[in-house]
Amino acid sequence: MKGAKIVAVDDDVSILRAIRRSLDAHGYEVRTLERGEPVVGLVREFRPDVILLDLVLPDISGIEVCKRLRPTTAAAIIVLSAIGDDRRKVQALDEGADDYLTKPFSMEELLARIRVALRHGAGATREPVLALGSLQIDIGSRRVTVGDEPIHLTPKEFELLRLLVQHRGRILTQRSIMTQVWGAEYADDAHILRTFVHQLRAKLGPEARRIVNEPGVGYQMSEDPDTSRI
Repeated sequence: MKGAKIVAVDDDVSILRAIRRSLDAHGYEVRTLERGEPVVGLVREFRPDVILLDLVLPDISGIEVCKRLRPTTAAAIIVLSAIGDDRRKVQALDEGADDYLTKPFSMEELLARIRVALRHGAGATREPVLALGSLQIDIGSRRVTVGDEPIHLTPKEFELLRLLVQHRGRILTQRSIMTQVWGAEYADDAHILRTFVHQLRAKLGPEARRIVNEPGVGYQMSEDPDTSRI
């Protein structure tokens, strides 16, 4: 989306310079910061579509920034993290981040993630019928079909599928999924989630490969059915 607004936050000036150069070349409007404290004020004023947020900042953590941002903006938040920083990735996703990139990353991958985030933002309104590939979910009637075949789901299977499809392309943590579908008291019961994902995959036929396991993090509904990881 040409002209989209992006805020990049990282204490590494060389990374910020490379990000800005690449995004400028692709027609994005960019603002950069090296610290976390000013981010909320800049976002309130600039109203970006996407925020690139490093998890390690010199003043406050990226997780704290994410926590402050989420109630104030609908912008997609893509966190930037170091290899092996899985615990903080999960914390950031639980605090409202939409995606993450592990350093070092290529500019091509960053641009692809931004394009996905912008597509989601453009389609953020909730459709009465959700569609992905041959899968269709009628929210009102709670009817699910793959092609012309009706798929019979239990209420919890339906809610899990609806949540994944509404956030397609985004990684949802196990805790986030469990809290939204089963309630906060089940937030740490990963066994239930694995069981229901297995049941959904068994019922969705050719669309089952879209349910992608992100090891140690959670699941996402992929827009590419050929990238499934069990």
